[in-house]
Amino acid sequence: MRAIYLDCFAGISGNMLLGAFLQAGVPREHLEKELHKLILPEEFTLKVSDVSKNGIQAKYVDVILPDEPVEFSSLSEKHGDEHEHHQHHHAEDEENDGHGHRHDFGREMEHLHAHHHHAHRTMRDIRSMILESDLSGTVKKTSVAIFTCLAEAEGKIHGMPVDDVHFHEVGATDSIVDIVGCAICLEYLDVEKIFVSRVNTGSGFVECAHGTMMVPAPATAELLKGFASYHAADEKEMTTPTGAAVLHALATYSENMPQDFNPDTIAYGAGYWDLSIPNVLRMYLGDTTGERERRRFVLETNIDDMNPQDYGYVYERLLEAGALDVWTTPIFMKKNRPAVTLSVMVDDEHKEECLDIIFAETTTIGVRLVPVNQRREAQRRTAKVETEYGNVDCKISAYKGHIVSLSAEYDDLKRLAVEKGVPIKKVRAAALNELSRRLGE
Repeated sequence: MRAIYLDCFAGISGNMLLGAFLQAGVPREHLEKELHKLILPEEFTLKVSDVSKNGIQAKYVDVILPDEPVEFSSLSEKHGDEHEHHQHHHAEDEENDGHGHRHDFGREMEHLHAHHHHAHRTMRDIRSMILESDLSGTVKKTSVAIFTCLAEAEGKIHGMPVDDVHFHEVGATDSIVDIVGCAICLEYLDVEKIFVSRVNTGSGFVECAHGTMMVPAPATAELLKGFASYHAADEKEMTTPTGAAVLHALATYSENMPQDFNPDTIAYGAGYWDLSIPNVLRMYLGDTTGERERRRFVLETNIDDMNPQDYGYVYERLLEAGALDVWTTPIFMKKNRPAVTLSVMVDDEHKEECLDIIFAETTTIGVRLVPVNQRREAQRRTAKVETEYGNVDCKISAYKGHIVSLSAEYDDLKRLAVEKGVPIKKVRAAALNELSRRLGE
């Protein structure tokens, strides 16, 4: 199983992740091609530069919008011009988060609001944007999961429903690109597991739309619950809400590199500031062997007084929150009353969030927690196949070294069936036939 270990000694942000992924081997052309499948009202380009941070060569990624000047040319120089660059932008430095993200801090965000009315988007807007795009089903699911975590944190802080949360930083194009771009890179590298070290949050204060805020920002602090964090070195915001959301949605804390993890690649993604420590995110890419069994539970409850129309929404929320599977079973309760058992398979790290959703969205007053003592899983990887109807993402499952299952991504099948006006079973057959041919089966 492919995995990454993130060493966050200088914090983490979305563009630091993208830089590390590109240095680890994701082709820039692939990332840009997939990103432009997003349905965005504005165009953007990626500026990717090789930079040196305290002698460490790293990749720096920035998102350039059409009416923004390309201000980061000096970053492309590996030796020497960064000091001049930072002096030139001293006026903006107070409003930048230290990793090149444009928070809603001060003049820089005011400029963004004046020229990009799209900067304020709700969770509902962003979910629709992602789900209506031509991105793969896996990328859509990962991207929505990250944004949902962020929306829940912001909603809790500001006392707003999740779907109505208005994003400032993450509603802007550059941060949408960061989050969806990370999902694209994870799929390309076939990464199924993310481990993360202690996280350096930074310290100090920043000016934002709500006034002076402490570091870590409230959303960042909320998202890092359950992770070991600290602050060291310079008084800057080293971990952004975007970076923290990726960890909250996808990562598992590991103080040291797991014993069953064997890295074969080390990559560095750069932050914006020149600090007293190397302002880079270090990413180890490799394989896990004999991964430790994660604790899992089945959450169960019997319900006989709930509107059946609501179950679909509950399913969606639970899956977005990290549930591994959700299902209902028809039953009869006392007085021969028809009812259902709602069952949710979930990892320990997502258990509490799923319990919150069950109590909030259903009529139940009690949930059983059934430990799953043993569970065997097939190894899985994704392959993209070309058919006469278009490209389809397929999943290959293997157990004990033998392929046991091939399946095609339903969202891709549905999209191509509608576009080409053919039965979905024909698209599925074409995809699986091509995959079988490639596998020599």
